[in-house]
Amino acid sequence: MTENLAIQLTGLTKRYGPVTAVDALDLDVPAGQVLALLGPNGAGKSTATEMILGLTKPDAGGVRVFGASPVDAMRTGEVGAMLQNGTLLWDVTVARVLTMMHGLHAHPLPLADVIERAQLGEVLRSSTNKLSGGQAQRVRFALAIMGDPRLLILDEPTVGMDVDNRRRFWASMADLAGGGRTIVFATHYLAEADEFADRIVVLDDGRVVADGTGAAIKATVGGRTISFRGPDRSWLGLPGVIEQVRDGVRVTLRCADADATLRALFTGPDAAAIADVEVTSPRLEDAFLSLVA
Repeated sequence: MTENLAIQLTGLTKRYGPVTAVDALDLDVPAGQVLALLGPNGAGKSTATEMILGLTKPDAGGVRVFGASPVDAMRTGEVGAMLQNGTLLWDVTVARVLTMMHGLHAHPLPLADVIERAQLGEVLRSSTNKLSGGQAQRVRFALAIMGDPRLLILDEPTVGMDVDNRRRFWASMADLAGGGRTIVFATHYLAEADEFADRIVVLDDGRVVADGTGAAIKATVGGRTISFRGPDRSWLGLPGVIEQVRDGVRVTLRCADADATLRALFTGPDAAAIADVEVTSPRLEDAFLSLVA
């Protein structure tokens, strides 16, 4: 039902001269979903995001945000956006920026809550032109959530953040998502998408090439991988083995049925010579590279 959709894209198309950045894109995002938007550079992620925010006008097709136009949704405070290259006011304190912007919203979150969620307590007196890349990202995040929007759109939200701040950022995002907000984020950190998103959409050449859970998308590249030290021989005859790679004394087998392969390994004639066995599931990175190759 349309009323249960946070975002509805229908035949969305945008061209720049001979280049089609977004190609007849159809995409429904239910309210309350956390969606990761992945794709190589030039896949159409940023262009699609700009059309959802009403910053760019499509050449064909349409965008609805909670049933309204993007511009109307922005005006009523339904949407908060964190753009990677969004410019901050120059040479003013972080506290001044936050206080000024807080006063522009009809029903903002308490300012103290915003500061805590964005981890800005230690930089409130810092000038915006003295912030590191990660600190500037946290200010952009604060501005995005300040109006208590129902939809958050985040473009590379953790770029420039160190490991600890990235961990704390996603903890804060999990709390926000738990409150029923819809979150759409684009990232090149595929592990973040795999861990945090309910759903992953992969774009390439302006079109959807994969859409599903992280587990479903990883399953497109086959089953698990078994790696071990063992004799220099062919293991392709074992049950479930699809591919074999050898690197020195170490053998790596890609398997359609890893359980059957393991049983054959440990009951076969070379079982005593097999050591240091590792079993790994497919990574989202493997599936991503396969999809956009």
